[in-house]
Amino acid sequence: MHNSPKQAHRVRKMLLATGLTLSTALATGFAAADPITVVSWGGSYGAAQDAALFTDASKNSGIEIIRESGASMSKTCLQVESGSVTWDLVVTGSGGAASAAAKGCLEKIDYSVVDVSTFYPNLYTDYCVGSDVFATVMSWNTDKYGEPGSPGAPKSWADFWDVKKFPGTRAYRANNVDGALEPALMADGVAPEDVYKVLSTKEGMMRAINKIRELKPHIAVFWGSGAQQAQLMKDAEVDMSTGWNGRFDNAKKDGAKVGYTFNQALLDYDCFAMPKGAPNKDVAMKFLNEISKAEYQANLPFHITYGPTNQKAYEVTTASKELIEALPSHPKNVPMMLPVSLDFYAQHRTEALELYMELLSE
Repeated sequence: MHNSPKQAHRVRKMLLATGLTLSTALATGFAAADPITVVSWGGSYGAAQDAALFTDASKNSGIEIIRESGASMSKTCLQVESGSVTWDLVVTGSGGAASAAAKGCLEKIDYSVVDVSTFYPNLYTDYCVGSDVFATVMSWNTDKYGEPGSPGAPKSWADFWDVKKFPGTRAYRANNVDGALEPALMADGVAPEDVYKVLSTKEGMMRAINKIRELKPHIAVFWGSGAQQAQLMKDAEVDMSTGWNGRFDNAKKDGAKVGYTFNQALLDYDCFAMPKGAPNKDVAMKFLNEISKAEYQANLPFHITYGPTNQKAYEVTTASKELIEALPSHPKNVPMMLPVSLDFYAQHRTEALELYMELLSE
């Protein structure tokens, strides 16, 4: 195969950056490979992945990557349906991956290439490989309501809905139903262990929708990204918000007066999925194997407080006991939370999203 001048320039640049010899590059096949396109999100999460995973994995493997933001399973499915797939690896929530896989939008992961032998058993599927463990939590302004664990601080989703006991503005998720309905049912008195049984019926979904409708007059902002969650709390634009624990921890590092609780939080994981018909499938699968190694995952908590999916990362990390215990995947935190049901999202996400979008448009 002849390389184009542009591709040859990329290869030379890659070799200089990685220290690979030309003979090694030719032997591995990377000299003839186009760069793969890896799509994640922006803000502190994307920056954390770049710092902990992507940059070093690209250098160490010799696989050149093009990094884009704006990851979306709906956009992934549109690419697949239109026959114009340009992405190779896409970061997504586990529920989004389950739904996209059910629609036939994703490639099966080749586990003869991707080594998950030291992964926790429930953090990968046929169609996605877990990248980190996170929690969807309720957060609040600590100047207004107190530090987590203090007598007057919020402790449950019922408190998030209680605008008499905790007067103030709220922020809630926009344009995506993942993690939006479960808190509403818990606020309405459904026990965590019964949430998905209730949600799996049309009546249960409507019960959750109606509970959010009850709170809607107090929702000042519907957030569309993790970066927006953090900014809302940094600017004290709202008094309480739903969102992802690591975004709030990074906001706190930046001076935000924000706290949260893992009580009744949703325990979930992000993962890497591959669009059906990915243009560089084989090389992308090798890169997925590289970024799944414990040595990279062990670095992620230094940049954002999300836990590793590769349990070996806990053996090699140099993180402090305090940092490890702040991760949602720590054994003392897990029992407080509700694990997200991938079966629910695979079977009911489309219907649930339609109902939720109707509510937002009212």
